[in-house]
Amino acid sequence: MHPDKLRQLATAVITTEAEAVAALAARIDERFVAACEHLLACRGRIVVTGMGKSGHIGGKIAATLASTGSPAFFVHPGEASHGDLGMITAGDVVLALSNSGETDEILTILPIIRRLGVPLVALTGNPASSLAREATVHLDVSVTKEACPLGLAPTSSTTATLAMGDALAVALLEARGFSADDFARTHPGGKLGRRLLLHVGDIMHAGERIPAVTADAPLREALLEISRKGLGMTAIVDDARRVIGVFTDGDLRRTLDRGIDIHATRIGEVMTRDCKTARPDMLAAELLKLMEDHRISALPVVDDAGLLAGAINMQDLLRARVV
Repeated sequence: MHPDKLRQLATAVITTEAEAVAALAARIDERFVAACEHLLACRGRIVVTGMGKSGHIGGKIAATLASTGSPAFFVHPGEASHGDLGMITAGDVVLALSNSGETDEILTILPIIRRLGVPLVALTGNPASSLAREATVHLDVSVTKEACPLGLAPTSSTTATLAMGDALAVALLEARGFSADDFARTHPGGKLGRRLLLHVGDIMHAGERIPAVTADAPLREALLEISRKGLGMTAIVDDARRVIGVFTDGDLRRTLDRGIDIHATRIGEVMTRDCKTARPDMLAAELLKLMEDHRISALPVVDDAGLLAGAINMQDLLRARVV
């Protein structure tokens, strides 16, 4: 097939699916609000179910709900009628997905769902279907056409259903006041979780590992401190351990270019004053941006009183996998 034809087909798919998703905006009405109210009032879990491709979409919707503050899990409707219905309790809400609204495996378990008295929120492409009629709330996710040129493979319909599921999840997230910290706690193993949870105080060098000298120390002593502590810098502090400056490897190169005697010069004469500092409660990701914006590879960490509390460099952020 000619490359132009391949590009044409791909563009048509994207356009068709984009139009299907855009059409959903007009259906965010009182029924959507009612669905959200049932899901928010759920005292148990949101039980998502769907067959075939709808089942795959349902699994993703359940995962999105669970990771954004709405406890949820997926139940295969075929397995449900063979024992897994025991996973649904009276305090739950069922979220059922079926493009036709006539999926036998789902219709088979509807009497049990009604007997439990749990709300049923259905997402279908057929408002006149059996599932839509039986639902407590029905959300219309119908599409004009599938992106598949044969009109057979679920494409636009699954994309629309997924988008409606995301709309529910995000609406519930906001309604619950779910925060970035809450999100991080459900994603502790990923890079995103580390960026949201990790603070400077968790990874900074503290105690004897902090490079620090006073302003009247010889430049040579400051260089030895930089070498001993291995952070590429040293903080300059006053008698109260308040940070008054910093001296880095870059400062050393600039100082040597000026022909300064490292044995006779005091560090206070060549240090960088008004230096950037970090705080222990600063997010590591926030510090990374500060360091990148100002092209800083290391800096001191100070407490609320401006006293030296630690030191950190880019290698620490790399080891913590923040970068």
